[in-house]
Amino acid sequence: MKIGLGLPIDDPALLPDWARRADEGPFSTLGLLDRLVFHNPEPLIALAALAGATSRIRLQTEVLIAPVHHTALLAKQTATLDRISGGRFTLGIGVGGREDDFRATGVDVRSRGRRLDEQLARLRATWAGEPYGDGVGPIGPAPRTPGGPEVLFGGFVPAAVERVGRFGDGFIGAALPPQYLDGLFREVERVWEKYDRPGRPRLVAQLSVALGPHATVERARRNLLDYYEFTGRAGYMADALLTTPERIRAAVADLAGIGADEVVLYCWAPDPDQVDRLAEAVFQDG
Repeated sequence: MKIGLGLPIDDPALLPDWARRADEGPFSTLGLLDRLVFHNPEPLIALAALAGATSRIRLQTEVLIAPVHHTALLAKQTATLDRISGGRFTLGIGVGGREDDFRATGVDVRSRGRRLDEQLARLRATWAGEPYGDGVGPIGPAPRTPGGPEVLFGGFVPAAVERVGRFGDGFIGAALPPQYLDGLFREVERVWEKYDRPGRPRLVAQLSVALGPHATVERARRNLLDYYEFTGRAGYMADALLTTPERIRAAVADLAGIGADEVVLYCWAPDPDQVDRLAEAVFQDG
């Protein structure tokens, strides 16, 4: 099973250091979250910079709130990122849940599911080189990955799972204990078979972690509380933060047991020495 790193959002200037350290180590993926009305860096721009700072590791949005993005521009941005990264880009995508993100862009939050479905059909067609619409030619560049970058859907509702079968390559399960994520993973597999898709869906899980001195752990906890305040479950999310090598290894093993292909360890504090600490903690047995 692969292990990725979710990047902290406190200080975008530190991200190239994180990326270079992770690229030199055993990690498989760099993940970056998306919000608009918040202090996080814009993920596609940030990952483009990190593509230039790395040569091996994959780059992944977890998850991009597609409905607040203009579809034609999103098609061009994602194809460009896939191309300049040498095909290392994965588009993790979802509908989002914060109304202020939608108010900021003038998009009706009530239409976000329908809009996402329309966007995915248009993205797939654009990446394949088809004209964007009547009287509009193709939008390039062509992505490096044939058919476009890998697409993973995140979410907790049946519609998100259904989209994996219709449009996606896999599923990202976030902020859920293994016993609940297990049910979602099995439903994704059933939907995959329902649409007669070849092979199997890629299943990705996330864990929130902080490994280091007290200041690092406390900053991570504050950042979690701040980020998830809008959900009404921020305390629960902060309490789930894993702060010892033993707990992190045990949680990774539990997720491997339910069939996760990859676990992304989300780091909520900007201390870049966590890259080395996590590598030692998780890969200590090779």
